[in-house]
Amino acid sequence: MNDADCAPSPTAVDPSVPPSTEATADPAGVPFAALDPRLLREQRTSLKWTRFAPDVLPLFVAEMDFAIAPEIQRAMIERVQASDLGYVDGAGALAPAFTAFALDRWGWHIPDEHVHLATDVATAVVEALRVGRPAGGRLAISTPTYPGFFEMLEEVPFEVVEVPLTGDAGAGTDAPGRATSGSAVLAPPVRLDLAAIERAFASDPGIDAFILCNPHNPHGLVHTQADLAELARLAAAHDVFVVSDEIHAPLTFPGARFTPFAPLAAEAGALSVSTLSASKGWNLAGAKCAVLVAADASANELLRRLPPETVTRVSILGLHANAAAFTAGREWLDRAIAQVQANVALLTDLVSRRLPGVRLVAPEAGYLVWLDLRGAGLGSNPYSRILHDARVALNDGAAFGAGGAGYARINVACAPQTIHAAVDRIASILPPFDGGASPESRSPNLDLEESR
Repeated sequence: MNDADCAPSPTAVDPSVPPSTEATADPAGVPFAALDPRLLREQRTSLKWTRFAPDVLPLFVAEMDFAIAPEIQRAMIERVQASDLGYVDGAGALAPAFTAFALDRWGWHIPDEHVHLATDVATAVVEALRVGRPAGGRLAISTPTYPGFFEMLEEVPFEVVEVPLTGDAGAGTDAPGRATSGSAVLAPPVRLDLAAIERAFASDPGIDAFILCNPHNPHGLVHTQADLAELARLAAAHDVFVVSDEIHAPLTFPGARFTPFAPLAAEAGALSVSTLSASKGWNLAGAKCAVLVAADASANELLRRLPPETVTRVSILGLHANAAAFTAGREWLDRAIAQVQANVALLTDLVSRRLPGVRLVAPEAGYLVWLDLRGAGLGSNPYSRILHDARVALNDGAAFGAGGAGYARINVACAPQTIHAAVDRIASILPPFDGGASPESRSPNLDLEESR
């Protein structure tokens, strides 16, 4: 077998040339024309392509349209050819693959024995809470945030306490990686409300656990080291167990600096574990494999209590796919990040020119963009209007907890033409805007082939 056996397209991509809105192919070399949603709907069977009617553009769930990296395809095919489809009994090759990636990208030193497995990040969060706080209690979370947290927490005996994010007092500074709101189309940046978190931790009856979303979904917020260090100090002072979901960390943009929470927790003496996977960075959600990483020896002893099924339910194909991603898939990842950045820039430009009243949060990581639709004149439920009238499926901001109503989340890991088409459709249903868009800029164009 050679590279051509696994290549999704004969079109080659020079990894030294970052993609842009002028690029013609995705990070794997597949032409953007082949990523037309009408074609992908015929080829793929995940919920992204089955949840809604065929005339709906699916830009909701966090799945990329980009083709899988050939290096990952090859690793999975080799396992199938070897009939290596049995049960998993440990992290195996994934532990050194992940720890090397974490050291190289983030300067995070992790002993291989501190790496444990779970089926996916959602399972990892739940199982960590079960062994870390078996009696349950009160759990704090910063909102608006990933809706899946609320769903998974139904499996454990916790009362959820929402602590909304707050405005970033440092906006407009030259802090490295910190997004600013210098444009009218950009919504003000946000950050963890550490004062409110401290009040919650110090309250009676207090907080037993905290879920940290790092980077934060849906804002694409890369928390500063100073904020995370203060969170670690507060957690140690109030005996709060912190589970850090860092699934979007590999997708951090150049110029932003991702800080793993575990080293800060260990330094502060806070009990903490982190969970990550290649599933978001390399589009492997269905491969079903994630890592749970102990922040220190105490946390590692905690993770040794995980039920054996936590490991045996992991997909062996997912394990090898993750290992291939962290070792051989780095150039593909870098090309994907560059294309996502180009797509974010494209969306920002289109929103500013075509969608008056809409603002967005400039992400620092990931391919999900948080849209403020409250000023667009689409009523109290803009998500529903866009779905039913424009035939574009986003994520409803109301599902993200306190502060999410009137917002929506859009996935931009797709061909640029798909972003054009989505904006065309949304623009076609917007009401007249005082001093805003001209009639020409409001004309709908629902044909992906003609949308440029």
